[in-house]
Amino acid sequence: MAKQSIRDINPAGKRCLVRVDFNVPLEDQNGTMVITDATRIEETLPTLRYLIAQGAKIILCSHLGRPQGQIDPHQSLRPVAAALSTLLNLPVAFSPTSTGPEAEAMARALPDGGVLLLENVRFHPGEEKNDDTLSRQFAALAEIYVNDAFGSAHRAHSSTAGVAAHLPAVSGLLMEKELTYMHDELQNPQRPFVVILGGAKVSDKINVINALLEKADTIIIGGGMAYTFRKLVQGITLGSSLYKPEWEPIAAAALEKAHQRGVKFLIPVDALITDSFDFAAKQVGQTRYTQPGENIPDGWEGVDIGPASVDLFRAEIASARTVLWNGPMGVFEIPSCAKGTFDIAHAIAANQAAKTIIGGGDSVKAVKKAGVADQVTFISTGGGASLELLEGKVLPGVAALADK
Repeated sequence: MAKQSIRDINPAGKRCLVRVDFNVPLEDQNGTMVITDATRIEETLPTLRYLIAQGAKIILCSHLGRPQGQIDPHQSLRPVAAALSTLLNLPVAFSPTSTGPEAEAMARALPDGGVLLLENVRFHPGEEKNDDTLSRQFAALAEIYVNDAFGSAHRAHSSTAGVAAHLPAVSGLLMEKELTYMHDELQNPQRPFVVILGGAKVSDKINVINALLEKADTIIIGGGMAYTFRKLVQGITLGSSLYKPEWEPIAAAALEKAHQRGVKFLIPVDALITDSFDFAAKQVGQTRYTQPGENIPDGWEGVDIGPASVDLFRAEIASARTVLWNGPMGVFEIPSCAKGTFDIAHAIAANQAAKTIIGGGDSVKAVKKAGVADQVTFISTGGGASLELLEGKVLPGVAALADK
């Protein structure tokens, strides 16, 4: 996707408003809010270090949580300023407001290479409404706008899209990398191109399935949505597994499209089933694997793919030259139901001849929990943004950036 990036401009001495995704998990530890996972901060460091080296004046803005336009001290970005300062080994100033005289004065006082973090943009009621007055207030802080928050690029908000109407707007290095792998590489993938899709509901993923049926050589289906396909194709009973009759026509249309286009469509042939399932408590009762083609009995439900399915999918993954994975194979959050998902993660990592792309969301957690995150080509930082880009949708935060 040919969008200008910070490499295409001269930011030296210029105030750059950089939209980042610092929506990190915070935990109250004895009255102090502590960051429990700094991955999203770390992902922005290449962009920040590049701008610092170029002598830009960096003004960072981000949302955190869902304060719904209200000031909430528990969703303040102040702890992030300290964490970022440690990561950059530089002082990071913090503005208790994200617009107005105080923020503007702090922005103008920045030296070349200086860094300022603004308070949570979602403390403004107008942020999620893409209010133009607020967008202009953000723009008043800077001379250049840089969007490095791919995970928020599918939102038409003041800090992700609106502000770009009032300043020269380019992508950061993380955004540039996301668009390269999640869009450009998949427009003309090296073949065979194998897509692995998991998740709960067929209805949630059908637009992605349809879009990728235009490009893939093989589609592999796992997760809760696989049971609808299994009922249609294998005629098995599903017990209490995730299924609704209204999903059948959606699944049937996808199977027909795959047939018409000559796309191999693989679904599980066996499952790990349990007679008791409590997601909130992360507990299951008795478990056992079904045999290939075996019905799932009444009162039992599928919670993971079985070993025969893993073998089937692993063989297909091994022959691929491009692999895209979005969505787990089962309820991997429960350790006893995680084996299928982790086996697929290891199968993807084992194919070092392929370009392997992990498309955001739970798949990212899965490759990290499986210990193979450093053995794949690219891991997306966007959940919803990744899905919408894969569906072929235009992301407002990307559309707002200048074309090359």
